[in-house]
Amino acid sequence: MTASPPRQPPLLQRLLRSQRWLQRLGASALIGGQAVAAIARGRISLNDLMAEMIEAGPGSFLIVLITAIAAGTVFNIQVAAELTKQGAGATVGGILALGLAREIAPILTATLVTGKVATAYAAQLGTMKVTEQIDAITMLRTDPVEYLVVPRLLAMLIMTPVQCLLFFGVAVWSGQVSSTALYNIPPLVFWTSVRTWMDPSDLPSMLLKAVVFGLLIAVIACGWGLTTRGGPKEVGTSTTGAVVMILVSVSLMDVVLTQLLFGD
Repeated sequence: MTASPPRQPPLLQRLLRSQRWLQRLGASALIGGQAVAAIARGRISLNDLMAEMIEAGPGSFLIVLITAIAAGTVFNIQVAAELTKQGAGATVGGILALGLAREIAPILTATLVTGKVATAYAAQLGTMKVTEQIDAITMLRTDPVEYLVVPRLLAMLIMTPVQCLLFFGVAVWSGQVSSTALYNIPPLVFWTSVRTWMDPSDLPSMLLKAVVFGLLIAVIACGWGLTTRGGPKEVGTSTTGAVVMILVSVSLMDVVLTQLLFGD
């Protein structure tokens, strides 16, 4: 009868998991740096880029539209009712637009893209890694970062701000429709409030947030996928880990960017 290997203490298991997490984060940063360097050198396949942009963009538009409509309407249900009771209904449009541009649109877009696109990236690359397809690409003297990561990274850098802008526009529109239908706020009053409250730098700052979030999403998703090890069973674990790491990183980066862009 063969003796089973001794079980590691729980503390040691946690330390090993932490070390693995840090190693993967460092590897993801290196992969991201290699991809950015390849983009700077112009090593871009337009066919691959277009395919990834279709996956990262139109494939997620419906989810973004539905969530944006819900976000604008729910905001009015929660906020516009109270402002109208206090005689401040004329400020509803401005408050909604300001909240969307500075916080809600970038963070919700990043969350939606993480659930739809980042999971696909991590799962696709993780499957390729455990089935040794990455090794085959390397043996063909093709850089896997240039071939697999660069088009995904560029697609996210382009499509995340596009989807964020779409989210913002649809959410403000749904806010105007619901405020007029539910609280009798005239459309002219709503849009005048939007123009009054919005600063010219709010939209560029919103898009900058979206670009940074898109970069984080692509780098971590691809990095976690390419550092998957073990069998096919590990692909699901790796994908889940990538999503968790992306959400934590985006949340922390959001705090930093909000302070830099909108802090006094």
